[in-house]
Amino acid sequence: MAKVLQGHGTEIVDPCTGESYEFQLDSTIDEIDAAFTTAHDGWRNWRDTTPGERQTSLLGFADAVESQSDQLVAIEQRNTGKTREQVRDELAGALDEMRFMAGAQRALQGPLAGRYVPGTASMSVREPLGVCAQILPWNYPLASAISKLAPALAMGNTSVLKPAAPTPCSVRALLEIAGETLPAGVVNAVFGGRETGEYMVAHRIPALISLTGSVRAGHEIVRAAGLKVLHLELGGNCPVIVLKDVDVEAVAREIAEAALYNAGQDCTAATRLLVAAEVAEDFVAALTREFLATQTVPLATAEHLDRVIGLLARLPTSARVECGGRRAEIPGLYVEPTVVTKVTHDDEIVGEEVFGPVVTVQQFATADEAVALANGTEYGLAASIWTRDHSSAVTLSQRIDAGTVWINTHGVYATEMPFGGFKSSGYGKDLSPIALENYSRIKHVMTGSI
Repeated sequence: MAKVLQGHGTEIVDPCTGESYEFQLDSTIDEIDAAFTTAHDGWRNWRDTTPGERQTSLLGFADAVESQSDQLVAIEQRNTGKTREQVRDELAGALDEMRFMAGAQRALQGPLAGRYVPGTASMSVREPLGVCAQILPWNYPLASAISKLAPALAMGNTSVLKPAAPTPCSVRALLEIAGETLPAGVVNAVFGGRETGEYMVAHRIPALISLTGSVRAGHEIVRAAGLKVLHLELGGNCPVIVLKDVDVEAVAREIAEAALYNAGQDCTAATRLLVAAEVAEDFVAALTREFLATQTVPLATAEHLDRVIGLLARLPTSARVECGGRRAEIPGLYVEPTVVTKVTHDDEIVGEEVFGPVVTVQQFATADEAVALANGTEYGLAASIWTRDHSSAVTLSQRIDAGTVWINTHGVYATEMPFGGFKSSGYGKDLSPIALENYSRIKHVMTGSI
């Protein structure tokens, strides 16, 4: 059993300055128990609401969040170091998902009903699972909270959210809005780090555990969760395949943006660049120019900054740093945008998900080699292919072992299409009606004649 002690907590730091500005206490065991009990009591009523009633409630919640967006954006901006524009875009995407799920659950297509055994009639019923324990990442605390709530609540479940220990602030504010607009017990939250998460996973009440986090955390949850339903969105370390027929300058510009958004703190950031040998030199030169011209947002925590700098400090002697490679000499938790070449597939910087403003560049000679490099890690979240040859792109996309493959774009999402990974990148889908199915169960009801 996890040990959650009263009085423990986390200093909340502004990444733009590196200075602490408040302290968040961890939830005690009693508080976590109370949150799950409240969520279970709330579920008894919420599960019996009609799809139309849930839609009305969730649309009202989304409208209330939007009406208080200035306050939420300011809170998120200080806690994560992001720009105001970035947080606004992330919030808009999450609210679109909430509104989509609110309506889509009214149109889900269920399995068949009919007479399959003489003297009986059968029907299948889609039901909510119950209470969902939803563990959030520190890179998108506000957007992730809304995105996890959307399919869970739409299907009639209730939630206990746990934000990452360094980034609890926007979730506290979101909880207040939920308390004012949704029935009691539908949205709840607890606070703390690894110990709090461990206690949640082992708790008797939740029917589903949802995590966006590291592969390490995913493995720990699989071992500890027993027979609970799991929804895991884990690491990425995404490969990016650049074929020889591209416009080098234009593609370098697009990939730089996909690599450096949120300082690379994104599970789908463009990180492992696999470039056709014929254009590799020109591509690296163009990419380096783009990186040198870009100032990213800071990393979220000092601990994570130390990890990224540590990976760069341990580069093999054969590696070449084209630009960056150091902590930026300005206040705050900044790392210089970094391009690393002359690396091999076995190097730590290639195999590990850096989760920072760092890319590696490897060359390939054939499509088979590119596919082998792309698929040659434990991850399988997303990838992209860049070429003017649509036929080659489609053929390559079928060989890439990733849940999302972009062609001539990267990091673009559609609420209507599923998102989720393969292999150690997890399982379960976000977005689309498939996410709603992940938060429900199917019951067969058979009626016989008396």
